[in-house]
Amino acid sequence: QEKLLESGGGSVQAGGSLRLSCAASGFSFPAVSMAWFRQAAEKKREGVAAIYTNDGSTYYADSVKGRFTISQDDALTTFYLQMNDLKPEDSGMYYCAAKMASGGPWTYIHAYSSWGPGTQVTVSS
Repeated sequence: QEKLLESGGGSVQAGGSLRLSCAASGFSFPAVSMAWFRQAAEKKREGVAAIYTNDGSTYYADSVKGRFTISQDDALTTFYLQMNDLKPEDSGMYYCAAKMASGGPWTYIHAYSSWGPGTQVTVSS
């Protein structure tokens, strides 16, 4: 059974850092890409960052460029999101997601077939 599990969320003050991890298990073959999405209260889920597993190419939302870094381990079983210089507007539930087929923009939520339960990030001013 394919499973994703996030960890590393928490509460920090503005300017602080957090590192999120996403452990993938049960996949018969590596995902085409892995992404981090977030959802704040009463807002739509939005793409934060994505990494394509074959070549390590990365993509970021404009709001996090230069502050967040997505990465993967060599075994392609754990994915990370390093978040620096956090801002209150970064608060929300963060989800990792796996996309098993190529095509379409990385931000298209419905292209991702597996999702983790999420980890909460709260940034106070």
